[in-house]
Amino acid sequence: MLHPKAVLLDRDGVINFDSLDYILTPQQWKPVPGSLEAIAKLTSAGIPVAIVSNQSALGRGMLDQETFQAIHAKMMLAIEDAGGAIAHAAYCPHAPEDKCACRKPKPGLIDEALAHLDPAVQTDTVVLIGDSVRDVQAALSAGVTPILVQTGHGNATAILEESRQLMPDIHHFSNLAAAVNSLLENTSC
Repeated sequence: MLHPKAVLLDRDGVINFDSLDYILTPQQWKPVPGSLEAIAKLTSAGIPVAIVSNQSALGRGMLDQETFQAIHAKMMLAIEDAGGAIAHAAYCPHAPEDKCACRKPKPGLIDEALAHLDPAVQTDTVVLIGDSVRDVQAALSAGVTPILVQTGHGNATAILEESRQLMPDIHHFSNLAAAVNSLLENTSC
């Protein structure tokens, strides 16, 4: 597997549990077991981590900016308390019908995150860990390597099969901790 120079993470369904009804309060934000420790392992290995996440609840008017920032602050504190660090967080606040350039599956969020990382980091040394086909599409559009985890909502088997249509040899793991452990086993940082 790839020796990553940076790791990009989707938020909902990868770092924290997702909900069909969206994460609309700080109380609803709950980390997937092992995810915070996985981010800490990447940080400890010297691999920068960035978040790339669609947050259409903002564009749909279901969530105001103040509440969104409170959710983000809770997550960042939990990551820091576990020993991890986030180099940059890129969020798309638009609804799907806004047809913006940042909403995954478009590569805008990835481009933003990469612009905030070390300019020497080449896209072919970057991994995006996500839980959906649109994460895979965005990664491939931006020239980074996608990895799937099965902690999001939806049919993980169907998501994997559809993703294999885009990338037959895509790596997939039960959760972020398993994905990071595999990456670090193959990394000589």
